[in-house]
Amino acid sequence: MFAVDRLVLLAGILLVLGIASSKLSTRMGLPVLALFLLVGMLAGSEGIGGIAFENYAVAHGVGTVALALILFDGGLRTHHGAFRAVLAPSVVLATAGVLLTAIVTGLAATALLELSLLEGLLLGSIAGSTDAAAVFAVLRSRGMRLPARLATTVEAESGSNDPMAVFLTIACLEVLTGRLDAGPGVLWLFVRQMAVGAAAGWAVGRLTTAAVNRINLDAAGLYPVLTGAAALLAYGLAATFGGSGFLSVYLAGILIGSRRLVFRRGVFLFHDGLAWLAQIIMFVLLGLLSFPSRLLEVAAPAVLVALALMLVARPVAVVACLAPFRYGPGELAFVSWAGLKGAVPIILATYPLLLGVPGAALMFDVVFFVVLVSAMTQGWTLHAVARALGLLRPPEPEPPVTLEITSLRDVDGDIVEYTVAPGARAAGRRLRELALPDGVVVAMIAREQRVIPPRGSTQLLPGDLVFVLLRPAVRPIVDRIFATAPAGAPALPAVEFPLRGSTTVQDLEDFYGITIDAPKETTLDRLLRERLEGGPTAGARLTVDAVTLVVADLSDSGIETVLLMVNPEGTPPPERERPSRDSPEPIA
Repeated sequence: MFAVDRLVLLAGILLVLGIASSKLSTRMGLPVLALFLLVGMLAGSEGIGGIAFENYAVAHGVGTVALALILFDGGLRTHHGAFRAVLAPSVVLATAGVLLTAIVTGLAATALLELSLLEGLLLGSIAGSTDAAAVFAVLRSRGMRLPARLATTVEAESGSNDPMAVFLTIACLEVLTGRLDAGPGVLWLFVRQMAVGAAAGWAVGRLTTAAVNRINLDAAGLYPVLTGAAALLAYGLAATFGGSGFLSVYLAGILIGSRRLVFRRGVFLFHDGLAWLAQIIMFVLLGLLSFPSRLLEVAAPAVLVALALMLVARPVAVVACLAPFRYGPGELAFVSWAGLKGAVPIILATYPLLLGVPGAALMFDVVFFVVLVSAMTQGWTLHAVARALGLLRPPEPEPPVTLEITSLRDVDGDIVEYTVAPGARAAGRRLRELALPDGVVVAMIAREQRVIPPRGSTQLLPGDLVFVLLRPAVRPIVDRIFATAPAGAPALPAVEFPLRGSTTVQDLEDFYGITIDAPKETTLDRLLRERLEGGPTAGARLTVDAVTLVVADLSDSGIETVLLMVNPEGTPPPERERPSRDSPEPIA
């Protein structure tokens, strides 16, 4: 019993040290994965902790589960639309790019370590993938804001290239051990892994979304547990039938995260914490596996292998794969340097050890050293490289908090908590002066330690917490009102949203950056009455400058609701079915 108590104590200490090191990494700029590995190394048999651990089977199992949870969290946070926009370059880089990286690195390892060609290709395959956990940790912990296409490409490629690295590693091992002939057998293995992995991920993602939104669980805290079970199911289902579990779990995460879920915010917070816990456990455990004395023995050739990987193999693969998709030189250079190595190569390096492949211990030590070099150089300098290449963008304001309406399952609404920024359009305005979309309600205002009942005469001050009830469709519009209004902010994209008929032309300019050639005090009700031939009728539309106004709701006292449609490049949108008076046209 004492041994169990001591094990629990040691686990708690290591977790606390891991969490503390994450805070230290933010201040020092050191990649958090490197600190986690160092914590494990210090706790190991050759460190101050003296913990003897050399069970590669346990490390492989724990690392696989942890990586599956990390990839699932990364998939949840990958926007489906953004992922589709970079699908082609990401897939090419995650497949052909990993193959090219493995070949060039393998040739270098063959020459530097005196390995056979197949053994060198095995080492190159193990080290060939970009680690999703490492990339997500560096990009998010440093608060780097990159161009949307570039950031999505880096994250999507890092999350989707593990299956190719696993396939190459397994194929090399199967050929090396004589269980598979090079040729059609390898091709069939690739097709089976990708097809089964994609099918399992798609099925689990779709079924989980339907289950979460339809099942009526008594405890809201069970919804994140259900999605966590789905992550394990996606991996296990694909792996059991000979597919890629990593591809399956990442694809399932994308499908689930791209749809509206019951208790969505709770699900995301749960998986964010779970992913951090998985990173700490995985990297600390892998650090325990290392032996610093053995690492020093292979330091010289391992550094050369790392340099060949970072400075030759990865850039060659990136340029060959992404240049046809019109990425600029700076973007290609950044993606090349963003090929961070992390837990995946170390986990894959346990495969030869488990199979008893000759020279497996040397491969493990070299791969571990390569990961350390990558983390300490690429991870530490990635922010500086992005700045030097002119790719960094100004940080966005802190996103408002969403309080979901979980007790009303069929209500398509959120309660969003905004902090009124000093430069926000709403700062200094009274509630009745805000041109909020129709149906948006300010539910509560908190100022310092007081709760202020919202009235039309209530003035909003910088620092106020404003709780707004809204539909998710109009969230981007409302964000513009309460967020900081930067100078020269771009106009709205082609969107549509309902406004009250009492909204003035001045309101449109102040809150949405929309300019209409009419007196500033003119209301939308008055503008439509004056300019519509034959008077306003339900569904009648008027195109003024870059917008189209549609009469959505008409009463005896005037036009109650106007649907405002921002036209792309100032051109009128295509004709749509006219709404009835009783059924205003919905927002797309």
